[in-house]
Amino acid sequence: MNHRHSPDGQPSAQQRRNRRIEEYWSWIAVSLFLLVTVDLLTSLYAAAVVGVEAEGNPFVAWLLGQHLAILVGVNVLAVVAVVVCFAGLMRMFQRTPDPYARYFAFGIELWLGALLAVGLFVFANNLSVIVYGASLV
Repeated sequence: MNHRHSPDGQPSAQQRRNRRIEEYWSWIAVSLFLLVTVDLLTSLYAAAVVGVEAEGNPFVAWLLGQHLAILVGVNVLAVVAVVVCFAGLMRMFQRTPDPYARYFAFGIELWLGALLAVGLFVFANNLSVIVYGASLV
């Protein structure tokens, strides 16, 4: 990584962008942990407690009825697809000219925030199914 600073001692624009990209990778990791690992574990537990028929997503309900290796394999494929797409998005962001990079960054941050919010909601919904036997939606 380039460690040059501007004449006033501040990090260069490229350094700030690289730090931002590292932060985005951290947020996508947290979001994927919630949306895949935590959701998978709580969905399996909810299916064991209230049954697969309580699952609101028909594809996930079908997956829960399959062998565990298929369920895990589909989740791993989803993670790989998201990571590949996100890496492409980060390359695009890296190459975006400065006047437009700020807007691109704002869009990425909105998307990451929404993804995190959805992950938290899915987790809360699965807990509701486990504890109360009913979905929040």
